[in-house]
Amino acid sequence: MVAPKKGKNASAQSRPGRSLALILIAIVALTGGMFASGHTTPRLGIDLAGGTSITLRAVPEAGQESAINKTNMDTAVEIMNRRVNGLGVSEAEVQTQGDRNIIVNIPKGTNSKEAREQVGTTAKLYFRPVLATELSGANATGSPSPSETGGASDKATDKATDKATDKATDGDKATDGDKTSGTPSDSASASATSQGRAASDALKADPSPSAKSSDGASPSPSASAPGDAAAKLQQQYAALDCTDQGARAQAGKGAKPGEQTLACGQNSQGQWQKYILGAAAVDGTEVDEAEAVYNTQTAAGWTVTMKFTDKGSKKFADITGKLAQNQSPQNQFAIVLDNEVVSDPYVSQALTGGNAEISGSFDQEEAQSLANMLSYGALPLTFKEDSVTTVTAALGGEQLKAGLIAGAIGLALVVLYLLLYYRGLSFIAVCSLLVSAGLTYVIMALLGPTINFALNLPAVCGAIVAIGITADSFIVYFERVRDEIREGRTLRPAVERAWPRARRTILVSDFVSFLAAAVLFIVTVGKVQGFAFTLGLTTLLDVVVVFLFTKPLLTLMARRKFFSNGHKWSGLDPKALGAKPPLRRTRRPSRPAVGPVDPKEA
Repeated sequence: MVAPKKGKNASAQSRPGRSLALILIAIVALTGGMFASGHTTPRLGIDLAGGTSITLRAVPEAGQESAINKTNMDTAVEIMNRRVNGLGVSEAEVQTQGDRNIIVNIPKGTNSKEAREQVGTTAKLYFRPVLATELSGANATGSPSPSETGGASDKATDKATDKATDKATDGDKATDGDKTSGTPSDSASASATSQGRAASDALKADPSPSAKSSDGASPSPSASAPGDAAAKLQQQYAALDCTDQGARAQAGKGAKPGEQTLACGQNSQGQWQKYILGAAAVDGTEVDEAEAVYNTQTAAGWTVTMKFTDKGSKKFADITGKLAQNQSPQNQFAIVLDNEVVSDPYVSQALTGGNAEISGSFDQEEAQSLANMLSYGALPLTFKEDSVTTVTAALGGEQLKAGLIAGAIGLALVVLYLLLYYRGLSFIAVCSLLVSAGLTYVIMALLGPTINFALNLPAVCGAIVAIGITADSFIVYFERVRDEIREGRTLRPAVERAWPRARRTILVSDFVSFLAAAVLFIVTVGKVQGFAFTLGLTTLLDVVVVFLFTKPLLTLMARRKFFSNGHKWSGLDPKALGAKPPLRRTRRPSRPAVGPVDPKEA
């Protein structure tokens, strides 16, 4: 007798323990990660935990009152929303109020100071050539070397040609990119006369476009030739103390893009530097995209890649070509946001590919912060912070309590229905719900510190809706199994034959739910995105739970006598389901005739 050959499906069906072990390992790993991170509860949104509300008022620049219009206000809201929300699920709210106010609500648990800086940094972003720079303060004299300055240590390279020159320049980049090495190139005893002469020479050697600035305006006299304005700028530079907050706020105030200006910035050691900067060469709006990337090919580590628009590419190639011919610090360009230098990388060649990379001793947070400024730094308007208030969560707490009570009642009714209708099968259903709920909770807790996900009331609603999605999936499977039993099959083959049809139905249903959540997430903002994100997350988890837990568990239970014999409390009793008996045809055997048959007996 030849044993029947087992196919791939039979082999997979005979080992449901593997799937259960896999999901168990995933649950243990995620739970361990949650406790290891110290974030054992999901981060709550502003409506549940309270937070900070910031009111910003648009302030017109001289002669630009008409710039405060609906289009520019909407653009500012969009940029601020991307700044504070990142991936769009931190639940910070940005919305207009009236015709010139913007309200920003930041949930408790978010770094409110950092978020306020992100929102309050409202000036335009410019790329300006560095004409002169030195450490600033009562005891700081001399110009820092490239390795000592926060920005000079960052090296800008052409991304398109970087790979071809990596081997040749690795040694230089490793040295130049060290923010902690090096000593000042000028002695601490350098005279004020030599510093003033260097600043004066720098003013004459401004490599910025001389005809027009980046915004099309004609440059001031100080941008084209030294004179009274240049001498005044030089005096202001000599007197500037960037360690003084008031002096920093006034540095470069009122300077137009086409003019030379003063600015302050911090180096990697936290020391303040002062700068003389040339006319703006590239506008921040001409940066199409910026991203923090970890470079595994070289020793650069975290870098910031930039992609320019067509217009910006031409301008950037022109200015970097001029800067590459100069000596430090005049081979640097400063990235200036709100009159503060956030980075000042140096260049060694013209960057003509429309893509550039800023490398240095960045950590991940520094690289992402710089990329965020480059991507979302250019606002069309200037804003003033009018008020900052604390928002309580009293109302949200009451609503959350009511929502949780409603969810608990709904869950209890679902479980009661399962017990009455599916009886023993309800054990598998309830276990599936518990596994899905546990995974959802742990992942939400981990997403708080990872992508700033915040749980608000709409997100709670999304989680409650997910109970129905999960219940629907295993109900579809259970009914397919019961249909097979009604056709006269025993439980074990019924479980396997029902799975392919149930699987298709479950995947189609979950795909539709996920597609709806994805569309809702893309086309909405604020709290509605929280609902869409939670709905999409729980829909994906439903697929994981059904495939790796519900189906394997039912396969194991089908091997138990309680279920396989169709106990009346198992939910799989063939008689209760109206199963068809097997079709059989029987015949009585006829008696063989022995001798003659009496006609009377016949």
